[in-house]
Amino acid sequence: MEQTPQGPPGVHRLGDSLVNFYAVEEPEGLVLVDAGLPGHWTMLVDALTGLGASVTDIRAVLLTHAHPDHLGLAARLQREAGAAVWIHRADAPTLAAPNPALAGPKPERAIVPYLLRRPAALALPLHLARRGGFRPAPVPRPGTFQSRLVLTGVPGAPEAVPLPGHTPGSAAYVFPGHGAVFTGDALVTYDGLTGARGPRLMCRGFSHDSAGALASLDRLSELAAGAGQGGDPTLFPGHGEPMVHGLSEAVTRARGLGVI
Repeated sequence: MEQTPQGPPGVHRLGDSLVNFYAVEEPEGLVLVDAGLPGHWTMLVDALTGLGASVTDIRAVLLTHAHPDHLGLAARLQREAGAAVWIHRADAPTLAAPNPALAGPKPERAIVPYLLRRPAALALPLHLARRGGFRPAPVPRPGTFQSRLVLTGVPGAPEAVPLPGHTPGSAAYVFPGHGAVFTGDALVTYDGLTGARGPRLMCRGFSHDSAGALASLDRLSELAAGAGQGGDPTLFPGHGEPMVHGLSEAVTRARGLGVI
């Protein structure tokens, strides 16, 4: 578990070198943004113990999309902690499928050409397989949203912001009290397939609609512009390093790179 250096207090980075998810501390309880892989359970329990908390303190799990490296612990936390699970309505059918890893829309491009160009990228699917990423448990009845919505029943009252492209139901979550924007894979700082680092969109081998993902950067620009006196929000991506007070810069750089 990492507290982002000089980042907002109460936001803790979980996961491993390839997959991020986050715990957000609020007075009413803990919120997870994304849920890693099934094999992250012990790490999560240990991290919460270090905070003086336990999984039963988790009130909600906010999923940025329904890819298996983001939903791995969601069903277990719903069952064992009673946590509410939220996701955009467009990705809810994938989340509820018998095996979410095999459901959902296909990416624009096959992964094989990327692997042939960069064999080291094989480390990513092997990593997911070792941690149960290809057999995540489904979540049949999540809470859903269709458009921008403040989740008033979730600690911290985060705002869900749809960012379609990477998947049809990709979304960010904004925690105004922390100056934090969690973007999942709609905006990352590391692409495990290409090996590229720095703010960018996921490559076409991982994305359903790259043109839509590029257009969704406009919504993130609006969030940065509307941050007000709190300054530029801190970007917490699904993969790669967070960028403290770096959302505006990240959007600009990602837009300049376009889609690979």
